[in-house]
Amino acid sequence: MTRRAVVKGVGHYLPERIVPNSEFEKTLDTSDEWIRSRSGIERRHFAAEGETTSAMATNAARAALQDAGLEADDIDAIVLATSTADLTFPSAATMVQAELGMTKGFAFDVQAVCAGFVFALSNAAALIASQQANRVLVIGAETFSRIMDWSDRGTCVLFGDGAGALILEGQDGTGTAQDRGILSTDLNSDGRYRDLLYVDGGVSTHSTGYLRMQGNQVFRHAVEKLASTAETAMQRAGVETDEVDWIVPHQANIRIIQGTAKKMGVPMEKVVVTVQDHGNTSAASIPLALSVGKARGQIKQGDLIVTEAIGGGLAWGAVVLRW
Repeated sequence: MTRRAVVKGVGHYLPERIVPNSEFEKTLDTSDEWIRSRSGIERRHFAAEGETTSAMATNAARAALQDAGLEADDIDAIVLATSTADLTFPSAATMVQAELGMTKGFAFDVQAVCAGFVFALSNAAALIASQQANRVLVIGAETFSRIMDWSDRGTCVLFGDGAGALILEGQDGTGTAQDRGILSTDLNSDGRYRDLLYVDGGVSTHSTGYLRMQGNQVFRHAVEKLASTAETAMQRAGVETDEVDWIVPHQANIRIIQGTAKKMGVPMEKVVVTVQDHGNTSAASIPLALSVGKARGQIKQGDLIVTEAIGGGLAWGAVVLRW
């Protein structure tokens, strides 16, 4: 028997404030058409003043618990992917643990920027496989609006805030690709590409900093690396492309999504796309897309899903799971 991490519930949260592309026309040399044509983004959500990453993560976690029919104390661990935690420490995950009223288990953050949720899923699956935990709440949450340079039209129009959450539960499987749960993962990073996407500040440099990105270079790496990591993960799971029901990619840019799908030989009809409504929510984008995909009626139990992401580091990876 093989111990699998099976999805029991999913949920998400988006801040109340919706920011259409037209709002940027007031302060930047840009337009709705310029933003749409280059990114596919039409609108995004920004957190309210005082609304934190942990607060959004808690709301998404509550939605996932409700979807799973579970209580906070049914959870053994929280793994929270974020690059925009409320404080330097403690972790945002422990803040969520307290807000949920979870009085046992453990909680920690994972930081791999936009690939964070893939890394968090991999960690959660390993915790379940090793029997360190049986039920793990995996969250992606970001307030990227707090690290934007509002004079840089190449970056500030691309990002949004939000949170998504997934609950994984250990179940015994047969060890085949027909099992429900996480079937395989593939994680990668290459620190030589740091300068392509980074924040120019941090604790040890005594500044908050702003997000900086070489968009063309990131695009060039993204399509190749996303298709490659997805293919590696599928090989490890023992599945073929034509068996996949849904690709749920990191929602960064519609052209990256389309380019990756084409390279993988997957029609766009099999790709869950939410970038037009949320923008790039970094580590939150995949769980947001999974939750929205389920709510739309796209994702159903038994579906074979491939999810992949790339972010600063560069860090990238993929997960193959059966819903």
